Amino acid sequence: MDTSEEAREFLTSRRAKISPEQAGLPAGSRRRVPGLRRSEVAALADMSVEYYAKLERGSLAGASPAVLEAVARALQLDDAERAHLLHLARAADGSDALTRPRRRSARQSAPHRSLQWTLDAITAGPAVVGNGRMDILAANPLGRAFYADLLACGENKANLARFNFLDPAARRFYPDWERFADMAVAMLRREAGRDPHDKDLHDLVGELSTRSAEFRTRWGAHNVRRHGTGTKRFHHGAVGDLTLAYETLDLAAEPGLTMTIYTAEPGSPSEEGLRLLASLAATEEPARLPGAPSAEPVE
Repeated sequence: MDTSEEAREFLTSRRAKISPEQAGLPAGSRRRVPGLRRSEVAALADMSVEYYAKLERGSLAGASPAVLEAVARALQLDDAERAHLLHLARAADGSDALTRPRRRSARQSAPHRSLQWTLDAITAGPAVVGNGRMDILAANPLGRAFYADLLACGENKANLARFNFLDPAARRFYPDWERFADMAVAMLRREAGRDPHDKDLHDLVGELSTRSAEFRTRWGAHNVRRHGTGTKRFHHGAVGDLTLAYETLDLAAEPGLTMTIYTAEPGSPSEEGLRLLASLAATEEPARLPGAPSAEPVE
């Protein structure tokens, strides 16, 4: 992806979101642009208009951490947005390729045996391992049963973003579909900043942009977010409505991969629903992930 264009569009979109009132500035009149003017951002960041204009044109190479932090404060970036700006600056410097942890290639999709054992030891809730492109690479039995609709359609390729935007089943599975769609695109945007040279990500974004107008609109908003913790609502075809908390953990031994674990409030109907789903999964042939071995995973 074009890092310079990404930086230009990201900074422009963040500036448009900040009103003069939010920045503590007088609103004035005859404003030709939404949000702040470049001169106002430059003043808030304590730099010249010419230098800020250079940054907003996408020329982040050589910008110091102090300068980037000043811009982040002026634009009131949250933690995910600030990290995205730093990743774009590192990519512009050419240092990102040297400092970024080595990631597994797309062909290395099977987890090592101990990671699969760890997933299988989690029995009270769905647990999955994924990457920044939102591919599900491994899951425990309850996780495969939980994502049965996604895995039932081979076109999804076990990718949550494809499922969200291209599979009609997603709108049944996600009662809050709009929220999930926003989150999916914002997470892909974040990954594009972390690894702008990921061809598989570039191909995924191109496919979704071509096939989904709703994806294209959201992609153009340049929102970013990190998938960390929270609560989500689902409607599972076999057990009905579920409200689940989730935690997403970075895997230190597998740079770029995360483990997400879903749990239900003790004593809640959702906990009973997960128990029922686990019982159904134990008596039925579990759905398989694309490329997963039929028997024991290999190292």
